[in-house]
Amino acid sequence: MAKSGSKAELNQRIANFLRTGKKLVPKKKPTKIARTEELTLESLIEENIIFSEKHRAFFKQELGESFRFKVAFQKWLKSNPGKTYREAVLMYPDIAVKKPEKIDAQFEYNTYIRDFFIANKDRSLQEAIVCWKHKKALPGSNKYDVSDLSVLESR
Repeated sequence: MAKSGSKAELNQRIANFLRTGKKLVPKKKPTKIARTEELTLESLIEENIIFSEKHRAFFKQELGESFRFKVAFQKWLKSNPGKTYREAVLMYPDIAVKKPEKIDAQFEYNTYIRDFFIANKDRSLQEAIVCWKHKKALPGSNKYDVSDLSVLESR
């Protein structure tokens, strides 16, 4: 079975194999070529942008050391090819302050920990991690549930 792909793709392949006994072959993605020329504010955002160290350095130079490649900003860049990097720099502050409404599936741990603390403000990160490790070892969903706290009582 192919080992490449996101966690969600791997889970889908495993589930399909367990259900049908057949191996799904992952689709080949076209090879992306990293941009080599210098980035400027007037450069155009490329189609199928690759987030390289060159991009990180450019945005840190323009936006300061606090710059982070947040998922929302990456999505904005990917959905706006042909716009200028100046437009991206101007959009970043608005995008950076927004809290994500939904955490993407590959960040199950982050979602679990966030939900754990929403329900248990008085608990520690250590306890959240114990519950997460127990939860992910079980079959089924990895979403936080109040019953996950039972593992703390058995310690």
